[in-house]
Amino acid sequence: MKITRKVKEILANYESDNPGVKANLARILMEGKLGGTGKLVILPVDQGFEHGPARSFAPNAAGYDPHYHFQLAVDAGCNAYAAPLGSLEAGADTFAGAIPLILKMNSANSLSTQKEAADQAVTASIDDALRLGCSAIGFTIYPGSDSMYDQYEEIRELSAEAKSVGIATVIWSYPRGGNISKSGELAVDVIGYAAHMAALLGAHIIKVKLPTADLENAEAKKVYQAKEIPIATQAERVRHIMQCTFNGRRIVVFSGGATKGEESVFEDARAIRDGGGNGSIIGRNAFQRPREEALALLDRIMKIYQGKE
Repeated sequence: MKITRKVKEILANYESDNPGVKANLARILMEGKLGGTGKLVILPVDQGFEHGPARSFAPNAAGYDPHYHFQLAVDAGCNAYAAPLGSLEAGADTFAGAIPLILKMNSANSLSTQKEAADQAVTASIDDALRLGCSAIGFTIYPGSDSMYDQYEEIRELSAEAKSVGIATVIWSYPRGGNISKSGELAVDVIGYAAHMAALLGAHIIKVKLPTADLENAEAKKVYQAKEIPIATQAERVRHIMQCTFNGRRIVVFSGGATKGEESVFEDARAIRDGGGNGSIIGRNAFQRPREEALALLDRIMKIYQGKE
């Protein structure tokens, strides 16, 4: 595998990591249509756990089959495919070596009554990640939740074990719970804080939602206004999130969110590109569409990141 100068520059930002971790990051960064560019499109399919099978897969019934998602990620030219343990086990042999895998290590479900104490259960192990040939583990934290400190300790231990055997760490950082309002979950100050905490926890790749221009925290709002931090446009907000992740020294991908119109998806990709973000981790907006529509959508997103439109 030949590694481009751009990817070497990104890997140089991970100064404490061993060759195994850097090799696995390189595999993700060098895979697919965006390989070598420093940009990423990752297909995550953990929504069955989070929202239930019908809500996740009935819009495109082919998605009930885990093999469908492996094949979609491969055929679309994605950089990686992320899913929980059972989904990866269901296609592990058929798709061995076909695409870098990210094992989602913890999950919640919509049947839970937890609100202020939003949490997820650890549902896999580092041994599972090794057995399945994964390049990285994925883990969700809920900054703001009353359970967040336990989550931080969980990912500290899992990430340390993963790094010791050469596996990279991806952190989904989703603010919620506690005193955070529903709109505040997407406020730029809160998203920036959540992204920064993921970096501080040792994430190699950070996943956050695209922020709005809202400011949730009163004390933070004073600073944003006094220092006139640019947050008016989506691209400016993406640039600020990159600033919050060690001034761009960490890879950051942005969630695609719930299914929406294609033009909105493309607008998001342009804002991520123009703001210096590393790319998209896009699930429902891809796999809930018919296969050919999904392939066309992902191809166009990749062209946007390549600067072709």
